[in-house]
Amino acid sequence: MAKYRKLGMVSSHRNLVLRNMTTDLLKHGKITTTETRAKELKRMADKMITLGKRGDLHARRQALAYMMDETVVKNLFDEIAPKYAERNGGYSRIIKTMPRRGDAAPMAIIELV
Repeated sequence: MAKYRKLGMVSSHRNLVLRNMTTDLLKHGKITTTETRAKELKRMADKMITLGKRGDLHARRQALAYMMDETVVKNLFDEIAPKYAERNGGYSRIIKTMPRRGDAAPMAIIELV
């Protein structure tokens, strides 16, 4: 059984898409995407927030290596992670919305709780 979804992309493209989406989610707090991408994004965003909660130098460097924007990493460690200090996982929620007009792909909004 696969541990992740392939999203119809080669691994390098998939990893880059997830890195970009994770950075955007933590920057804006909420994004709209397809349901399957949202489910994969939730895994990575929760991992980044967990790194932020750890707060040590190694965690910060791991987050910097994954995310695309240094200011988002700083914001993650200084403002986002402390909000979830008493919460054990489940930092984001997926809300299903109407299908996309062009190809009827199931869409969803993913946001930080």
